[in-house]
Amino acid sequence: MSDLIHEFIFASAARTPAAEALVYGQRRLDYAALARAVRGAADALLAAGLGRGERVAVYMEKNVENVAAMFGAAAAGGVFVPVNPLLKPEQVAYIMADCNVRILVTSADRLRLIAPSLALCPDLRMVFAVNPNGQELPAVAGVSVLGWDSATAAPPGTAPHRAIDTDMAAILYTSGSTGKPKGVVLSHRNMVAGAVSVSTYLENTAADRLLAVLPLSFDYGLSQLSTAFRVGATAVLINHLLPRDILKAVLAERITGLAAVPPLWIQIAGLDWPADCTLRYLTNSGGAMQRPTLEALRKALPNARPFLMYGLTEAFRSTYLPPDQVDLRPDSMGKAIPNAEVMVLRPDGTECDPHEPGELVHRGALVSLGYWNDPVKTAERFKPFRAESGIVLGEMAVWSGDTVRKDEEGYLYFISRNDEMIKTSGYRVSPSEVEEVIYAREQVAEAAALGVSHPALGQAIVLVALCKPGMELTAAELLAACKPHLPAYMLPQKIIMAEASLPRNPNGKIDRKLLSLQYEHCFTENTQ
Repeated sequence: MSDLIHEFIFASAARTPAAEALVYGQRRLDYAALARAVRGAADALLAAGLGRGERVAVYMEKNVENVAAMFGAAAAGGVFVPVNPLLKPEQVAYIMADCNVRILVTSADRLRLIAPSLALCPDLRMVFAVNPNGQELPAVAGVSVLGWDSATAAPPGTAPHRAIDTDMAAILYTSGSTGKPKGVVLSHRNMVAGAVSVSTYLENTAADRLLAVLPLSFDYGLSQLSTAFRVGATAVLINHLLPRDILKAVLAERITGLAAVPPLWIQIAGLDWPADCTLRYLTNSGGAMQRPTLEALRKALPNARPFLMYGLTEAFRSTYLPPDQVDLRPDSMGKAIPNAEVMVLRPDGTECDPHEPGELVHRGALVSLGYWNDPVKTAERFKPFRAESGIVLGEMAVWSGDTVRKDEEGYLYFISRNDEMIKTSGYRVSPSEVEEVIYAREQVAEAAALGVSHPALGQAIVLVALCKPGMELTAAELLAACKPHLPAYMLPQKIIMAEASLPRNPNGKIDRKLLSLQYEHCFTENTQ
């Protein structure tokens, strides 16, 4: 049993050293080679003076060095901070300054872009640059810059810092849907428990080959590595540009497990999948998968079992719906994953009755340590859990901010994020309820329902929709399609037909916050 997240790699290397562990393009590492790469990374970080629990930011596309740096930081006794490669220099600098990053691992090309912004990171002391083309490395004032290959090839020196399972392992920054991004602090115990739980219900084995499509800065994306390494499976890294790149990778690498978020599944479902595809399961998280998308995926990939999941970065993963329940309750989030308890509570902490809306509260080994350097927000979301006897058990539960309900059999159903709930004409409307009707139209590729300030209604519903290529649909036709299925107060007051794909946040989800800001004055301006 591995207690620390990096020990998954070393344990698999001890069991099956020649088994393929990591694939990136033409590079293929077995577990013995991956273990050497992680040890080399740990030695390089320690030689650079990394202290116990100090932070190492990793800012580059998915590649071998990225994986080695993250798990190497953990192996050294430090804390890795994966930074989404889509972020701009100022955003990267904010994250690094916020969690006092001491060492940055990045590519030479990215270092050139962000070098001017690194002056905003007073704790930064060292930059390792992955530099496959041997270009001259840029100078950074007050910071040492070294080539990654030469540093990781040096003989070992300082011994790793001692770590136990409750120590910090990683800090993952949320996408910042409200305000600045928050750093969610994960312990080794959190990450190990998550990998064990998920790989158990997905029935992962060493024969699996998992395609890592999502950003490694996203807990759902990082999970593809941890679950693979836990069972000795193969993780295949891809930095895709087009959905068809995913299809090609699945076929070429004989992928058995694929994870994505709803906007990406919409695109994947429309591809021409062969009948002999090797996929045995699909997983969805990061938002509800709409029924038309699920039906299209099941038709295109009849041998791939769909696992519909719900999670939040603060507790990684909370629920899943087994494939044998999808036909019976396709709108359900399922039940708690192994080794977790998920409750539906009222504001006073008492449990809700069946079908009574309440807040989803998660307790167990997956609950993170809180937000980095933010005791106020931590106290708002993380609260001591009390047993029925009233005894404080010495553990924290996380209040998700999501409104859900539970049926008589214990299956959960998502209603809305509390900060996305639209309040119009005295009613509370879930965006997903409106979007479900919109996605039933075969012409619709993407849709987002937003709450926008309105002088009479409080908030009015604005719908932004994108048609599939080669299809046409007017706003009037879409509104007419809504009327038979939605009460008057849930009908969009304004429908905007987008000309391009809707904006995404760094985790690939439709960015409701950005869209809301874009259209926030569309009613108030008309009244002035």
